[in-house]
Amino acid sequence: MKTSHLATGALGAIVLLALPPFLKSYGIYLLSYWLVYVIANMGLNLTVGYAGQKSLGHAAFFGIGAYTVAILMKAGFSFWVGLPAAAGICFAVGLIVGFPALRVQTIYLAFATLGFNTAVWLVMRNEEGFTGGTYGINGIDRPALLGLDLSGNLAYYYFVLGFTVLLAVLMWGLLRSPWGKAFTAVRDNPIRAESLGVHVQAYTLLSFAIGAAYAGIAGALFASLVGFIEPAPFAIGTSFMMYLMLVVGGPGYFLAPLLGSAVGVLLPEWLRFAQAWYLAIFGGLVVMMMLWLPDGLLSLPDRLKARRQAREASAARAAHAASLGDAR
Repeated sequence: MKTSHLATGALGAIVLLALPPFLKSYGIYLLSYWLVYVIANMGLNLTVGYAGQKSLGHAAFFGIGAYTVAILMKAGFSFWVGLPAAAGICFAVGLIVGFPALRVQTIYLAFATLGFNTAVWLVMRNEEGFTGGTYGINGIDRPALLGLDLSGNLAYYYFVLGFTVLLAVLMWGLLRSPWGKAFTAVRDNPIRAESLGVHVQAYTLLSFAIGAAYAGIAGALFASLVGFIEPAPFAIGTSFMMYLMLVVGGPGYFLAPLLGSAVGVLLPEWLRFAQAWYLAIFGGLVVMMMLWLPDGLLSLPDRLKARRQAREASAARAAHAASLGDAR
């Protein structure tokens, strides 16, 4: 890892650790909300950015994780039972949802996952005896950790931050492992990957399952953060927003969930000074960015490097042509 990357990471860690105590309660809550989406988008980045699958159903896994924790806690179980249950259930459902990816790709796969999201949302909305329907489930408590009370916004923020760092380290290790190389091989050229011995079907399913598990964990943390869940936050609009966050950050870049979620969660809040116009301003900024940086914000250094190399190559060719002219 480059020294500049280490310095940037260290500076970011200092800000995330030192800044929250100086913020108001809503500011701390908003940062926790942002971190929840960072975790969810880590999983989406694995599925879309590294494995190359087109998924528009990520909000469904987010909702399954949230409802799993909420239902189990209402039944008397601990958050620490609900959290692994949410991850495990989402992992299993992700394996099932990944099967369409073995037969259809690109826009057809996107529509298949979109249909899955719609079906899950309808279950959440209509099964009132199980999910509470449109009335939702309230009174979801925040957990305790080693006797520490996490009910306060600041304490819960550091709790979510710890989970974010842990899951980021696990994802970093996964992407640097042979599994990570296999995911990118499947994305870049499935036929060549299979000829090299990569089991394309297995890694396609794993990309959905692991990405879904991350979304399930994020959903569990979200449920305890807000204390009340109902179907609206898990509709297809949220899946579109998650996908947009990833595209803005840059699919296939490790820090894309961090930056993209900041654009999708924090930037609209900072633009509220514009009152009724803030959504239009936000949308306009995103459209302009997509026109100039279609590969996301994190692609900017690579684009600048490519332009510099192109200029250097052009100058070298011009110099070589001039030297040939002088020789004649």
